[in-house]
Parts: sequence; C-alpha cells; structure tokens
Amino acid sequence: MAVAPFALLPLLGGSLRRHRLRLAFTIASILIAFLLFGLLAAVRNALTAGVEVAGQDRLITTNKVSIIQGMPRAYFTRIGSLAAVRRSASLNWFGGIYQDPHVQLVVFAVSDAYFDIYRDLQLGPAGLATWRADRTGAIVGDGIAKRYGWKVGDTVPMKSNIYRRKDGAGAWPVKITAIYHSENQDPNTVFLHYAYYNETVTFGVDSVGWVISQLKDPTTVETTSRAVDAMFANSRTETKTSTEKAVAQSFANQIGNIGAILTFVVSAVFFAMLLVTANTMAQSVRERTPELAVLKTLGFTDNAVLTLVLAESLLVTLVGGVLGLGTATLATAALGASLKSFLPFFQIPPLAYLQAALYVLALGVAAGVVPAVAAMRLQIVTALRTS
Repeated sequence: MAVAPFALLPLLGGSLRRHRLRLAFTIASILIAFLLFGLLAAVRNALTAGVEVAGQDRLITTNKVSIIQGMPRAYFTRIGSLAAVRRSASLNWFGGIYQDPHVQLVVFAVSDAYFDIYRDLQLGPAGLATWRADRTGAIVGDGIAKRYGWKVGDTVPMKSNIYRRKDGAGAWPVKITAIYHSENQDPNTVFLHYAYYNETVTFGVDSVGWVISQLKDPTTVETTSRAVDAMFANSRTETKTSTEKAVAQSFANQIGNIGAILTFVVSAVFFAMLLVTANTMAQSVRERTPELAVLKTLGFTDNAVLTLVLAESLLVTLVGGVLGLGTATLATAALGASLKSFLPFFQIPPLAYLQAALYVLALGVAAGVVPAVAAMRLQIVTALRTS
C-alpha cells in the first residue's frame, strides 16, 4: 500500500531518538565541518574581494623592475597627456608610524586628482576642498580615525620608517582635514599631499611610485597600456602597465591560490564527514533491520523505506549544516569588528550559503544512499529469521 509522506514523520523522529548520544556526536562533526567551511569562505572573501571591486577603467603603471622602485615624476605628466586618459594621479608609499613604532600604518602621498578617480571614498566636497587648500592636510579612513580617536581639525605627528625630513625633524605634522567612508575600500588608510611629501623628504625627490590612469573608454585598456609602456621603452626607467584588477590579482596570488586551498581543505573535511555520517547511517539501519522488516510486513513499500532512511540522513546533515553555518556567521560577525582594520571584507559571501546548501544535499544523499538501498532491498523472511 502507498504511505503518505507525513506518516513517516513519527517513524523518523523515533529513529533519530534511538541513540541520542551518537546522533549528537554526528551532528557535532557536521557542525564543525560547516563552521570551518564558513570561516574559510570568509577568509577567501577578505583576501580576494579587492580583486572583484577593482576598476575596469583604471590602469596602474609601475617601474618594470619592481613596484618598490620609483619613476621620474615627468612620467606622471606624460601619461596624463595621452588622449585616451581622462585623468591620472600619482601615489607614493610613505610607511607611516604613529605612537607605536611596531605598528605599520598604510599611508600614501597622493596627487590631488586621486580622489576624483576613486569616488567611492566618500568624504564630501567640502572635506576635499579643505584638504586641497592645506598642504599639510591628511584624509583618513573612518576605521583608523575611530581606532586612534582622531577627528577633523586634529594635528598628529606622522613618522615614516623609510623617509627622513630634510630639516632633521622626527615627524611630519599633518592636519586631519577630512574623514572618508567606503563600503569596498580599506577604512584604515591615510592620504597625504604629494607636494608636502616631495618637498620635505631627503631622497626620492621628484619621483612617483605608481601612476593611476582613469580611461575615457574602458575598452581601450589594452591599447592604452601598450602605448604607455611604449612611451618609455628603452629608457633608463622602463614601465609596466596593467589593469587595476590584474594588479590586485597579482597581490592575491602572492599568498597562493586561495580558491585551490579552500577547495582542498573543504574537500578533505567533507570526505571525512561523509565517512562518519555514512557509517552512522549504516549502523542505524543494521540495528533496525527487524523493525524495517516489520514495516514491510505492515504494508510499507520499498520506496517508503528508502525515503525513510534518506530523510533521516538528510535531516541529520541539514541540522548539522545549519548549526555550523549559523555559528560561522555569528563568528565572522564578531571577529569582523576586530579584524576590520586588517581584513575589511571578512564576511561570508552570499554565494557561500548557496554552496553550503548544495553540500548539505550532496552529503546527506551520499551518506544515506547505500544504507537506504540496502534497506529497500531487505527481504522480510530473511530479516526476521536473522533477527
């Protein structure tokens, strides 16, 4: 006879309550697996999010030898004069130190057009105008401002672990003229005036580290990048020009293939969980062989028995998966506040939740299919005879 799906629910509940301690350990194992999956997904997102938000219409030109080698300041002017370039800006690494010499701050000296290119740094026209009018002005992220209690109007001494001042002073006094907020940029960066930096350092005068070019037409990135490098070919300082996304990807690749590492770890963990869950389900079916035989005697079909065992496996993995991913979500939210200074995108991306749902389904089916098929093929007479 056909069995209504809801008629299996009491049997399913009874099966799960049969060995509660074993069930708890199995769910705990699955919980840990999905907790690890969620945390690794958050780490991956934190390390690669910068690649995804990198502008497609921006080129970055650096010294061909190394990104730590500077280029003549004249390169910045010549690149900005190209017909395909809408605007350009220069950027120099400063290497800031404030209070604690062991804490390295992210401090750049930039030209005025930098904030016209990166409009996602929200600071308002008044703040930008104030910064441009004050050569000693600094624009800081809301993250670092909150960390040190900085506010607009404060003057702070900023040292460098690379440069020294011409006048022998130990620090550059900078006045905070604006605080920026951004949803997809590091909130812990400090921006100084290039002119203020350039006129005070003891070496590297009239040189720029990077030149950032915003193009009028994003489809011209290839031709423009070749044109930029051709301008300085065979010169004493040759250049390398790439899209901003390619540069961001190269930085991410320096710490390894995050996707491959995540896939390997998750695969190993879920394979172990598959063995644990499959063993639990197989043992449960063996212990309930007489009960399954009685169900078939009472009229339960083979498909009903198959559904019962698969439903049990899926429910166990679903509970463990939801608890694990929920714990990971709470953990990343709690850790995100303290790690925002270093990993501003430390959060589980939406795609990871969809992947987790597919893993729950795959793990539940894979762990329960063999015991379920064995239960479906169970012969009543043989089962009752050997019980």
